Amino acid sequence: MPLESRAAAPIADRQVRGPTLWALAALPLVLLGGLLGLMLWSGPADVLRGEAYPPVEDLAFQRITLGPDGFVATVFNDGPDPVTIAQVQVDDAFWGFSADPGTTLAHLGRTTLTIPYPWVQGDTHVVRVVTATGVTVDHEVAVAVETPRADARFLGIFTLIGLYVGVIPVAIGLLWLPLVSRTGRTGLDFLLALTIGLLLFLLIEAGQEGLEAAALAPGSFQGVALFAFGALAAFIGLEMVGGSLRGRRAETDGAGRGWVLALLVATGIGLHNFGEGLAIGAAFSLGEASLGTVLIVGFTLHNTTEGLAIVAPLAHERVRLSQLVRLGALGGGPTIVGAWIGGLVYSPIWSVLCLALGAGAIAQVIVQLSRQMVGDRSFAGYVTTAPVASGLFAGAAVMYVTGLIVG
Repeated sequence: MPLESRAAAPIADRQVRGPTLWALAALPLVLLGGLLGLMLWSGPADVLRGEAYPPVEDLAFQRITLGPDGFVATVFNDGPDPVTIAQVQVDDAFWGFSADPGTTLAHLGRTTLTIPYPWVQGDTHVVRVVTATGVTVDHEVAVAVETPRADARFLGIFTLIGLYVGVIPVAIGLLWLPLVSRTGRTGLDFLLALTIGLLLFLLIEAGQEGLEAAALAPGSFQGVALFAFGALAAFIGLEMVGGSLRGRRAETDGAGRGWVLALLVATGIGLHNFGEGLAIGAAFSLGEASLGTVLIVGFTLHNTTEGLAIVAPLAHERVRLSQLVRLGALGGGPTIVGAWIGGLVYSPIWSVLCLALGAGAIAQVIVQLSRQMVGDRSFAGYVTTAPVASGLFAGAAVMYVTGLIVG
């Protein structure tokens, strides 16, 4: 018997299948479950802590809405110990309240406080929760305005905002297609590099916004880790979708790589614009009406350049009007849905996840465009050519200038 066969034989003999394999896989889990049960039953941490240490209390306001009945606040227990809400203050005055389902919150528990306070339109109010041990948690309502409600008027207004911010600007940017299709090789290199510059700026922007949203989320949800793995999932998922689309196009007509890239760009931009819609809807929902208006104007200018990013890969493709409409809807339409969700059910966790998906998708699109641009050439030598280098910096500069209005 050869040496390799003799070495491999004992390994093959030890392989198990069927019920035995499942039993071996389940054994560590059963033991782990027993250990956790023993820890919960004996309470070693409670014994060590004894009665000399106070409970760890960490409450967080998730959302406050304003209406005719006063404030409705959702409070979340981010600490390891149960917390009991004893009192509520508004503008340093104690106020009556009701709690649903109750005033005692277990770990990761939440309750809804209804506070019948006569808030004043446009004023600043501070809501304070006082626990049974005297710990206080504050939340400031910067500009008191009534929270939008899910009715036909609300949906109509936020649909219009989404059209102004996402759909129409992206559609305007798609009108650069005739210019793109008439450029030579040097011009196309510049436009593709410009597109990558735009997307790189969006990627940095999405990363910054995602980390800021993660910082606002309760610590138990591990916002930074959620953002990182959400972005990774979007990157891998879009790579799989792109490979499937390229294979399907190759089977049908052997072409269409530019169309696949444009579709991926529109998908990445659409996910990013969904996050922008969330930001606008949440700004109005949280009483920051002036911020919402600034965001509308800034995003409108910002998103016009995104249409150019979508059509740049289509320079040598025959494109039908229906295809452009689909690309525009895919890139700009999610802004409307994001505004609806941000205005109605804003949550820092959902913001983190949506921004992560947008960042991962944009990173994947940058990789795909870079592959198409560089091809078999040297990456360092190609990027340092005048058209490519100037395109990269021009794309970043355009996004920076239009982003100044967003702030």
